[in-house]
Formats: sequence, C-alpha cells, structure tokens
Amino acid sequence: MMLLDRYLSRIEFDSYEDFKENYRVNFPENFNFGFDIVDEWAKQEPEKKALVWCNDHNEEHTFTFKDISLLSNRAANYFRSIGIQKGDVVMMILRRRWEYWICAVALHKLGAIIIPSTLQLTKKDIVYRGNAAQVKSIVCINDDFVIGQVEQAMPDIPTLQTKTVVGAPREGWHFFEQQIAGQSETFERPTGEAATRWNDIMLVYFTSGTEGMPKMIQHNFAHPLGHIVTAKYWQRVQENKLHMSVSDSGWAKFGWGKIYGQWICGAVIFAYDMDKFVPAKLLEKMAKYKLTTFCAPPTMYRFMLLENVARYDLSSIQHYATAGEPLNAEVNMKWQRLTGHNIYQGFGQTEGSVLLADFQWDDIKIGSSGKPSPLYDIRLLDADGKEVGTGEEGCICVMDVKNNPPTGLFTGYYHNPEMTKEKLLGDYYNTCDMAWRDSEGYYWFVGRNDDVIKCSGYRIGPFEVESALIEHDAVVECAITGVPDPVRGQVVKATIVLKKGYRPTDDLKKELQDHVKRSTAPYKYPRVIEFVDELPKTFSGKIKRAQIRHEDEEVMRVRDD
Repeated sequence: MMLLDRYLSRIEFDSYEDFKENYRVNFPENFNFGFDIVDEWAKQEPEKKALVWCNDHNEEHTFTFKDISLLSNRAANYFRSIGIQKGDVVMMILRRRWEYWICAVALHKLGAIIIPSTLQLTKKDIVYRGNAAQVKSIVCINDDFVIGQVEQAMPDIPTLQTKTVVGAPREGWHFFEQQIAGQSETFERPTGEAATRWNDIMLVYFTSGTEGMPKMIQHNFAHPLGHIVTAKYWQRVQENKLHMSVSDSGWAKFGWGKIYGQWICGAVIFAYDMDKFVPAKLLEKMAKYKLTTFCAPPTMYRFMLLENVARYDLSSIQHYATAGEPLNAEVNMKWQRLTGHNIYQGFGQTEGSVLLADFQWDDIKIGSSGKPSPLYDIRLLDADGKEVGTGEEGCICVMDVKNNPPTGLFTGYYHNPEMTKEKLLGDYYNTCDMAWRDSEGYYWFVGRNDDVIKCSGYRIGPFEVESALIEHDAVVECAITGVPDPVRGQVVKATIVLKKGYRPTDDLKKELQDHVKRSTAPYKYPRVIEFVDELPKTFSGKIKRAQIRHEDEEVMRVRDD
C-alpha cells in the first residue's frame, strides 16, 4: 500500500462516520497517473502483475507494471512522432483490447486528452464527436464495422489527421504494434509548458443520454485519485489479487473499475475481451481465473442467474459489486443464496466517481444505494433547492462544488462554458436523480426525475415497481414508464421481457398485476403491460425509458388523429 500512503492522510478507519469525517486526498500539483502510479509501481516492484487479459479466441497476455511502463513509453514516443502534444484530443475505439491500457497511459504521459468510445458508433456519431471535440487522431480496433464507419466519417472531420489500428494491419492505417516496436523505451517526463498539472483536462466522456446530442463531460488529471474510494472502499480490491469489472472501454464504468483506482491500490486487473456477453462464458472465466473481487451491471447478474450458477466454482471471489442502474433486491437475494455473498451497490454518474455506496463498516440494506462517499457532501433537495426531510423524496445533489470542488467530480462540459457555468458554478451540482433517505442515513433510489410517474396525485418511482416484477419467475427484466391517461394524468406501464418457457397471455398479465399489488402498494401496479423480446438500451446498457415513453406518446397521438 505504499502508493496509497502518498495520497491519503489515512487508509484505515474505525467506522463509516470516521471514514466520512476524516478521509482526505493529498496530491502534488503535477500529479500524472502515468508517471506517478504506473511508472512508480514499475520502479518499486517491476515484476508486480498489472493486467491479465484474455479473449474468446484463446489469446492470453499477462503484463507487469514494468511491461506497461515500457510499452507506454514506446507508445508515447510514437504518438509524439505523429504530432500528438499536450492538449491534443485522441479518440479511442478499442473495446477491451489490451492496447487500451498502453495507449491510455501513454497519452496521459503526453498530456493529451483521450475520448474513450464504443465500437457501436456509426458514421454520424463519429462525425459529431470528432467535430465537437476537435479530434486530432483516432485509435481503433481492427473491426470491419468500426473501420468502415471511421473511414466514412474522416472526410467530414477537418481536424482528424492520423488513424491507427490495433490487432492486425489494415491498408491505409498505421499499425500500432509495428509503429511502437521501433520506438525508444525511454520517455522523459515533460517539463515547463509541456508538463501537466492536476487541473489540466485529461479525459472527456460523451454521455449516453436518451435525449438530445451527447454532452462532453471533462475530467482533470486528479480524477483517478477520486477512484480510490471506488476501488478500495466499495469494490474492495486487494493488492496483487485479480479484480474484474465488466465494461467496454468506451464508458466511464471502465474508468471506475478497470484502470485508475485499481492500479493505485496495486490490484491486478482481469480483462476478458468478450465478442459478446454470454453468461455461461463469463461465469467460466470468473471461475477459471480465480478472481478475488468482481463488479458488473445489474443486467449481467440477472442473466447469469438464468444459468446454473452452482455449477461454477466461484469460491475465490470474496466481494461482489454492481453499478450502472439500481439492483433489484430479488436479484441480490438469489445471488446471496447461491454464492454466500451479497452484491454491494454503488451509485454514480459519468460526471464523477462513486457518489453513494455500500461501504464495509455497516450492514447493507438490500435495495438501498448505501451511504455517501466521503469525497462528496450529498444532500437531497426539492425543486426550490431546499433540503428535504427523512423519508421525503428529493434530487441527489453535490453541494459546494464552486468553492470546494471534490476530487473525482467532473470539472465542466468540454467546449461549453455556458453549460459549465449553469451546472457547476452555482451552489450545487444536481444529478437529476431522485432518492429518499431513511433515519439511519441510507439512500433509496427512486428514478431519474423525468422517469417518476405522477398518477392520481401519487408519485411512483419506476425502480420499486420494476423490483416487484423482477421477483416473479416469469420476468427477466422490465422497464416501468408512465403513459398519458385522461383521468389519472398518467398510469403505470410495464414493458417486460419474459423468460424462456413463458407465453405472453392475458392470464399472465393479470397474474403479474396481482403480484405487484401483493408486493408493494396496490396503487403502483401496472395498468398497462406490453411484452417485448428486448428492451431498448443505450450503448452502455441502461434502459431507455424515455424512448419507450416517446414511442407510446407517438402511438397515442396517431390514434387520436
């Protein structure tokens, strides 16, 4: 834990209250993850494992911190040779390829700004991102779809000068492995104007919102230190032990679970570059590689539970975590019965590190989102900006962001000072997520402010109804939305994916409605039920409730016309 000693005033705490009151992050003005974490581990323990990588094609690589340090130096020299300097923007579409870690560390050392992106982006998406962020270079996986979309987009992005491919050569592209092979393994830390400071921009994420064009969320060079809480105190990674977070490199969850906090803590990252999510294959990898800690979105736990989990030896795994969307209590209870472990919930956004989580000092309350991270002063505020009382719903807000910006929170919207001023230069940052707090300080997620249903004077959060439906054996997953109603204003609608063996009948609809009435307040039951093969989701796997609402409204509008 030698590196943690450098950045934390204290590492061990006696209670949650002690943790919340006394956790402090300290760092130098010129903190840079590439030099101060990766290279420092390489100096202290050259043979310390950093990354174990495999894929669906029987390929496997293990990298030490020395390997990552030297390869990233070569990559930094390569990027510099093609004109990349401090402040230049590089887009990376690399899925879970091992080269992502090399490129990211190299670009951090150079002081460039990286934009992680999903391989599902189309030409239109790439053109928008390329011009909005003024992308100078792009690094891609050798995938026919990805390459095709990038090549179609390039003529429409004037700032884009170079393109690099990983995995295999491609005509007209720089081949990464070949390009770095001839580069020096030495890369001196830049000085003067070329050096990075903690508040320079390091990383930009395009949000995967369900409405409007994606916003550019910017993070500074201190951002990785905000993920110490994420990794050590929520995911509970252990030094020299394997940790797996399931995420594509195009999403903020990758930064949460597959690089920053984990390497600061000295954990070994396990990366499975799956072609597609197959629950049985993921369970096989979890068992084969003897992971110690594991984190995945709720959807993956739900689908793994459709397999015979008891067939797999998961005894090495000491801690499970989840984030991305709230975890239904029924899923947690089933997982606990099968593995002997609860799933510890975390809540946050692309805009920051973990905001709320189940930490180690208190018993978890299944279904809650835990308690606030010590990095953030979290309050629940009403529409007028006033704090609500115990048991009352309010928006989850981060206070005092203007005068005392928390380590880990985003620093603004890239190339959008007006929105930055609106969202971050007031008294607080509003996440627009609704929750209520109980008498013991646990927070209970209700839903996005836009997703809360107002029916006959009642406010109904989608999560509680979805949780009730998930308890039924017929339901794999579901989305709760409001549909307009001339009498009640809105009524609750359930869009449901059924398990194999169940048929979408009127009798099943009635059974599910009665089940909800028994499981929660009867007024919350879904008056409308639609069965579908799959739910619409963002690239990052979140359910697009807004799309369901808009499609329903359009159907009603056409019908009324």
